[in-house]
Amino acid sequence: MTAFSDLMAHQRTTEALSLVAERLGWDQETVMPRGAAEQRAEELAAMEQVLHARRTDPRLAEWLDKAEAPDPAGARAMELIAHALRRNGAVPATLAEELARTTSLAQGIWAEARARNDVAHFLPMLKRVVALRREEGQAMAAAGIGGGDAYDALIDGYEPGATAETLSAMFAAMRPRLVALREAVLGAPTPAALAGNYPAEGQLALARRAASAFGYDWTRGRLDLAVHPFSSGGVNDSRITTRVVETDPFNCLYSTVHEVGHSSYELAIDAAHHFTPLGHGVSMGVHESQSRIYENQLGRSRAFAGWLFAQMQAQFGDLGVADADAFYATVNRVQKGYIRTEADELQYNLHVMLRFDLERALVAGTLDVADIEEAWNARFLADFGFAVDKPANGVLQDVHWSVGAIGYFATYSLGNLYAGCLHAALRQDLPDLDASLAEGDARPATAWLRDKLQRHGGLYTPAEVVTRACGHAPTEAPLLDYLEAKFRSLYRL
Repeated sequence: MTAFSDLMAHQRTTEALSLVAERLGWDQETVMPRGAAEQRAEELAAMEQVLHARRTDPRLAEWLDKAEAPDPAGARAMELIAHALRRNGAVPATLAEELARTTSLAQGIWAEARARNDVAHFLPMLKRVVALRREEGQAMAAAGIGGGDAYDALIDGYEPGATAETLSAMFAAMRPRLVALREAVLGAPTPAALAGNYPAEGQLALARRAASAFGYDWTRGRLDLAVHPFSSGGVNDSRITTRVVETDPFNCLYSTVHEVGHSSYELAIDAAHHFTPLGHGVSMGVHESQSRIYENQLGRSRAFAGWLFAQMQAQFGDLGVADADAFYATVNRVQKGYIRTEADELQYNLHVMLRFDLERALVAGTLDVADIEEAWNARFLADFGFAVDKPANGVLQDVHWSVGAIGYFATYSLGNLYAGCLHAALRQDLPDLDASLAEGDARPATAWLRDKLQRHGGLYTPAEVVTRACGHAPTEAPLLDYLEAKFRSLYRL
């Protein structure tokens, strides 16, 4: 027990320092003065130096060898620490520090390039980020992570157990039905879009009410603005961000609800797991399942949309929409669009497939960073049937590559798949859920998710925790069946 206690004491401090580093990142994206970018890069590099040293400390292997877990949770914690040691031990400290420094600087340069629609301004930094991440992936692959494949080694950091091959198979299974349904829907009359101007102050007030409707704990969280919405933190401090477009209130509202899903997952984890490897979400796919089910199956449901319609009328006056049914159709409007985060449920996964294929080619070296805009635009035209109008709506729209999150994008679709399974099980257990949603109360659903999945944190593998919640192994069928039923009904197909 001494070795186990020493191991967990060491890990507790590492987890706490990791949260401090994450808060530096939150500060950078929300309130940090832009002139502090280079200083923040050095601060994050210094934090990474300390964290990498702790994560590769020689004593970890000694403790793991001698320790005896007192219970299944302890055994799982040791398993995760051992896996992290293999990953981190394969990466030279100088590379880890340089990645932290470079990605910190890259975020600011990306934001400038996006605002100016200037791809050339970002490409040199993107080339550096890709080269560093490729080097990292290769180092981990040489140690056996990801089965020896560099891209799979990067995926492993976001979704343990997933590979490019398994994810490609998932996309292959999803694409035919998604494309066929999209073509049928786009051939039908399109619901009207919202028009007019919706002041930022009113949008943010409504976003806070929507977050509260999902049970967001404001005593342990907060809402701020960012260029690209995200959530950050854990234990008892998990924060969310959103963005405001005054002509598109759904952007703010549903970004907020999406991030509430992420943040609520972190805040729901059993306190016994805090500051251990079990004290945060088990994978990004499972994390995305929470954000996507909050945003879509619950937040875009007919029942909740009816409540939101009344709230928006109270906040903004006449919306130019006939009634709650018409508003529900507007909320779920399928239309041509460039932006992944604004995409309807039907087309969202097609946006993810594009990114997955492009970044896989970047890591493999079969696509040069200098050609990424051309490749993006060509693929977008082929997949969506119209041309990208400007870089901010194309290759510059996402923050992920600037922060080095290569291997992340596929977890959005995996999260959708998990969410489809969870939603089917949730509806079976809560047959009267719509009555609560219609009153603006999603808490029965979020309580179910908290009990069935969120509280476990990293105690189980991604597939295990979803299987335990749903009663069956994850499959794409529930998601595709849900989309077919919803959009065929909405568009009277």
